[in-house]
Amino acid sequence: MDELEKAVVEVSEQKLPASITIFPPDNANGELTDEDSEKEDDVIKKELGLEKEDKDAIGEKFRERIKEKILPQAVSSVIEEELNKLSFLESHSSEFNVTRNYLDWLTSLPWGVQSAENLNLQRATEILDEDHYGMEDIKRRILEFIAVSQLKGSTQGKILCFYGPPGVGKTSIARSIARALNREYFRFSVGGMTDVAEIKGHRRTYVGAMPGKVIQCLKKTKTENPLVLIDEVDKIGKGYTGDPSSALLELLDPEQNANFLDHYLDVPVDLSKILFICTANVIETIPEPLRDRMEMIDMSGYVAEEKMAIAKQYLLPQAMKNSGLKSENIKLDDNTLQVLIKSYCRESGVRNLQKQIEKVIRKVAYKVVKEETQFVHVTPENLQQFVGKPIFTQDRMYPRTPVGVVMGLAWTAMGGSTLFIETTVRKPTSEKDMDGSIELTGHLGEVMKESAKIALTVARNFIAKTEKDNIFLNKSHLHIHVPEGATPKDGPSAGCTIVTALLSLAKNTPIRQDVAMTGEISLMGRILPVGGIKEKTIAAKRSGVQCIILPEENKKDFNDLPKYITDGLEVHFVSTFDQVYNIVFNNETTATR
Repeated sequence: MDELEKAVVEVSEQKLPASITIFPPDNANGELTDEDSEKEDDVIKKELGLEKEDKDAIGEKFRERIKEKILPQAVSSVIEEELNKLSFLESHSSEFNVTRNYLDWLTSLPWGVQSAENLNLQRATEILDEDHYGMEDIKRRILEFIAVSQLKGSTQGKILCFYGPPGVGKTSIARSIARALNREYFRFSVGGMTDVAEIKGHRRTYVGAMPGKVIQCLKKTKTENPLVLIDEVDKIGKGYTGDPSSALLELLDPEQNANFLDHYLDVPVDLSKILFICTANVIETIPEPLRDRMEMIDMSGYVAEEKMAIAKQYLLPQAMKNSGLKSENIKLDDNTLQVLIKSYCRESGVRNLQKQIEKVIRKVAYKVVKEETQFVHVTPENLQQFVGKPIFTQDRMYPRTPVGVVMGLAWTAMGGSTLFIETTVRKPTSEKDMDGSIELTGHLGEVMKESAKIALTVARNFIAKTEKDNIFLNKSHLHIHVPEGATPKDGPSAGCTIVTALLSLAKNTPIRQDVAMTGEISLMGRILPVGGIKEKTIAAKRSGVQCIILPEENKKDFNDLPKYITDGLEVHFVSTFDQVYNIVFNNETTATR
């Protein structure tokens, strides 16, 4: 039984509304003609709300939508063609619905509609300071961007990409920029995206076809100039349906996106007025052509002092507001927050710190609601009752580095960390052994394995010059290990550390205490520059290191660091391994302070 028959049965069982007209039969047999039957069907449908919209009314609705908009000529002609086509189509046909949906998208887009942009530097400064603590270099870069836009009259032509560890505020700073510029904000993530249609749209011939994310963004924000945040561009996938990172090129390239062609709309759409901002954790996995079109802005992690200020100014008040607790219910000392940061939340970002603070607040709220108490003073002594045992119980693996062990500095996606290189003899040397060997463990990647082989050659050559009678490295079967064994490690920054550890073992002499180093080494003993200087310096300071050795070419990166990070550190900049040797074995003290 179809919908109409059901409706007729329901009506026949009830009292008919006064507005329904019962048509008398026109023929002698007392039966309704087809025409009368059709009229009656239409009236019943109308009364029951089943009457479909008239085609003329649909056309008027679409024309009403575009009346105030400034349409490009190409779009205007396509809309007219489709409206004419719609008037000839049967309303029950599948083609009618496809055309109707297509017109719905075309007329819903904000052709020529823009929000008034605010390029006031003072307002932007206030908003950025209100939403984020620290990050002075990032804020300055954003303000420079706004200043240039003010002189130029538009913010077109630049795509910013914020990259750094999780939880440092990449996504939230994009929202602040949108608020400062008075632009509508739209975010979508491309992490794991494998289908090009997500960006470029589906062809209209497919069932359930839709335009891509950016066209959906324009419809939702109702302006041609929103701020669009493309999250996780370093995690974009690649599947049998195409390569979305290549589709992003047309979307982001200022030379191409003025005439962006979506597969569904099939008319040029001007995306040049959109301000695109991207975020990533690491830049190595972003495809090179895509990276070339973006301006990379490094957002490194926070030091303990910054985390402390963020916790007091943002995280704690926000957690209390969300839980309904008042200041008379809880007190969290500065000492307690310091213990929380040092023993539980050492990562670069503040997301984990936020979770731990929320955990404390929840437990206090539970006690207050159960009326166990109305006030809780959280101290370092009772902190474990709220967040459990400390995750980090010691700052370093070796209080004093023994023979054959050197502390290196490493960069990870979670920030900087200290990395000990351990060397020892794997098995005794016999008279039959002509050459030594090397065993590598610690889940090392290919780059680091090659670094170790280069380091052994450099160490052998170096000791042959300084101590001609010392043939330990040539004859011994050595083992190099980098704890922790379960953590994968790779990257070109451990070369000079491995050479130093091997020489310490060969000389049977521990190196100078409280020294950490980073830098790759060439076969000729040159120290090559590395990345992540800020994170590595923070990690060294956190571990109580007082002297760090950095490549000469990284001096400019170190000089950019805030004073509170570099204070109290003895820093040596080296270009050859001879200089490293003099510092760690001869206790040379000429350093930059």
